[in-house]
Amino acid sequence: MDLFLCLSFFLLVLPTGVFGATFTFVNRCDDTVWPGILANAGSPSLDSTGFELPKDSSRSFQAPTGWSGRFWGRTGCKFDDSGSGSCVTADCGSGEVECNGAGAAPPATLAEFTLGTGGQDFYDVSLVDGYNVAMIVEGSGGSGTCASTGCVTDLNRQCPAELRVGDGQACKSACEAFGSPEYCCSGAYNSPAACKPSVYAEMFKSACPRSYSYAYDDPTSTFTCTGADYTVTFCPSMPSQKSSKDTSYTPTTTTNGDGSMTVSGSGSGTETGSGMTESGSGSESGSGSEAMLANGSWLAGLAMGDSTRNLSPSTLRFALITSAALSFFYL
Repeated sequence: MDLFLCLSFFLLVLPTGVFGATFTFVNRCDDTVWPGILANAGSPSLDSTGFELPKDSSRSFQAPTGWSGRFWGRTGCKFDDSGSGSCVTADCGSGEVECNGAGAAPPATLAEFTLGTGGQDFYDVSLVDGYNVAMIVEGSGGSGTCASTGCVTDLNRQCPAELRVGDGQACKSACEAFGSPEYCCSGAYNSPAACKPSVYAEMFKSACPRSYSYAYDDPTSTFTCTGADYTVTFCPSMPSQKSSKDTSYTPTTTTNGDGSMTVSGSGSGTETGSGMTESGSGSESGSGSEAMLANGSWLAGLAMGDSTRNLSPSTLRFALITSAALSFFYL
């Protein structure tokens, strides 16, 4: 009994973040997605570096405390019986389902994480390398702000012709399309003061106000949470058991003669099951992020259905506290 109590006390005083985090990937797209995983230098690889995720399925991985890396979804992949093949978008170039330490070829929607060592986790969804699939990141079981972030808009349908890939399979960043320093925040533009969002970055930001739209988009695009598990959902706006969407709102983006951008649209939409409602008509000028963030709760609280999850750190700590209290009671 004394050994059990000592062990319980030891686990209770450990920082929550020492348990790391569980990452669960959920596919709500109409087709199969092949997620890719790349650990940053100094972080161990997870149990997979790339895998197949059929429609309406999920898969989870455990990451240790301090882990950092990125996730993305590959689309239009074809692999033969030996596992050899490639993908139309976000291909990692390994020639296999597993990416084996290779990153995504742009355009690619990226989810980026740095897990804290007893402190805050940092995470974001980035469109700096372009966009290929809708994605949202949600934290659960943690403490702090723990806001959801991502891009639930189909940017492939709104992509300007000069950024479009193929028949609309993906949307390039301006840096990838044109390669000039002012778009890439390189050379003389390699600082927040010198590199400002381009009209293309403004378009991305208007559609997805919580995502990184260009290299120095930190203030509105990086989020924190402590001791959470995370769900990465592809195509989260697809109807599911917990949310259904009926919308007729269609935004239209036009570039004015002076280089400014106007986003306009009409109609209304209602999303049920997640406590979210979107409606609007008229137009917005500029990035549109202020208007869209004013009621940013539309992105929070998305429930993604029947994903299998491990115990979160907070749940584990509660179980240990209860167990220790009962042990003292029966002494």
